[in-house]
Amino acid sequence: MAKIVAIANQKGGVGKTTTATNLACQLYSEGDSVLLVDLDPQGSATDWSSEQTKEDTFPVVQMGKNLVRDLPKVARGYDWVIIDGAPQVADLAAAAVKAADVVLIPSTPSPYDIWACADLVDIIKVRQEVTDGRPKAAFLVTMSIKNTRLSHEVKDALAAYELPLFRSGTTRSVVYAETAKDGSSVVDLDKDHPAAFEMRQIAKELREFING
Repeated sequence: MAKIVAIANQKGGVGKTTTATNLACQLYSEGDSVLLVDLDPQGSATDWSSEQTKEDTFPVVQMGKNLVRDLPKVARGYDWVIIDGAPQVADLAAAAVKAADVVLIPSTPSPYDIWACADLVDIIKVRQEVTDGRPKAAFLVTMSIKNTRLSHEVKDALAAYELPLFRSGTTRSVVYAETAKDGSSVVDLDKDHPAAFEMRQIAKELREFING
């Protein structure tokens, strides 16, 4: 049965699609079968996939408000389903939460982004109350700047939501945008590249989190 991971945050600009596409690429590179679901009406993940030139890749499908009903039909046979959630649309956020085994909430080290997580956290906690704690949920710090005070303070601010925070995360780097424009990912970079290392660590921690 597929493990379903929703990358969700109702605020835009937090690296949601970047996380979803790169994480899907990382899991696929490790030999797992992957389906990427584009739940964003803007279709950013779909646009990204249209730029791909590699034949050996995974499918990307667009879905909408009937996600919970339709996903089981298309997810059968995959190891992972990664959902690129929709910003601002509450109904689609709720659908992603309902369908997921794990919700990863990307947030930059910005107080505005942290405050914007409140509504999504409420949706998750209401769902957890009626499903014995499912889905699991955790924060993922994205686009941080190393050795800055703000990057350290964000961890304390997110702790107020009483959800775990991944040890791993992403740092601000142009390579995420540069690889995306060609329909590729940081996974295609040299394995010693810092961004490639970041994605390996996120995938490793996700595996531990979903099985823990």
